[in-house]
Amino acid sequence: MTAIRQLLQRREATTAVALLLVVIVFSILNPLYLSGGNLVDIIDQATINGLLAIGITFVIITGGIDLSVGATMAIVIVVVGQLLTTGGMNPVAAALCGIVLGILLGLVNGVLVAKLGLQPFIATLATMSAFRGVAYIITGGYPVLDMPPAFRAMLDGDLFGVIPIAILILLAFAVVGHFILTKSRTGVYIFAIGGNEESTRLSGVDIFRNKAIAYALCGVGAALAGMVLLARLGTGEPAAGQGYELNAIAAAAIGGTSLAGGKGSIVGTLLGALLLSALRVGLVVQGVDSFYQFIATGAIIAFAAYFEIIRDRINVKA
Repeated sequence: MTAIRQLLQRREATTAVALLLVVIVFSILNPLYLSGGNLVDIIDQATINGLLAIGITFVIITGGIDLSVGATMAIVIVVVGQLLTTGGMNPVAAALCGIVLGILLGLVNGVLVAKLGLQPFIATLATMSAFRGVAYIITGGYPVLDMPPAFRAMLDGDLFGVIPIAILILLAFAVVGHFILTKSRTGVYIFAIGGNEESTRLSGVDIFRNKAIAYALCGVGAALAGMVLLARLGTGEPAAGQGYELNAIAAAAIGGTSLAGGKGSIVGTLLGALLLSALRVGLVVQGVDSFYQFIATGAIIAFAAYFEIIRDRINVKA
């Protein structure tokens, strides 16, 4: 019983076990699922959602939410796309501009939430609509076509012809995010704000600054996800990213990030994104209709939320 309690207290461990079980089950149903190429595909498919989820983890830990990440993706996609095609900008410079744009859009949410005092749900619901409108205005509703091959190879090529670069981008962002949350003062303050914002304020912590950083990091994740998607598809759609915020929130919740704030980890979120990807790829391999993926995702989110209740009850009894 003690071992079970300790396992439940480490949410990353339970998510890893769930991921392993999914892999085992689908491998039994179809041996092709466990092939090297398919496993790489699972990780590659988790890249965009993983980048979004890692970014939104910072915000959720503060007790907030960001519904605008999909729309942020769209703005970054069309702006970077036009910088590359119409402006003829160097791919590296365009990517850096995309990251800066993501930070600025994240800061807009941070100002609305931390400075103006709007509820995160309302604030980011408003920017979700506004950002989407801006994306359409920038392109006139038309897609940006013909991305330069150099940009596509930079973000969605293969290193040594084997390792997808997008996976390396995901891992790099995860390492940086993990360091910020666990090794920096900012990470301590982000957890403290989510645990008890008023007490943290009375302790002299700059709430606005640290919430703004959390939303800015969320913007970075959305920008990286948007540019990887742009490189992968080769076209920039102002409609891109619709509904992506739900998958990002799901990955964070599955990985143990409490929607009430104060709890979470980058490792758990990364495992949550991999679990969702493994499940979806498994359903595809089994020939299950893609519509059922939505049902499976919803069931996992509900279970993840209920798991938090179970864990809290066990901790109270302990």
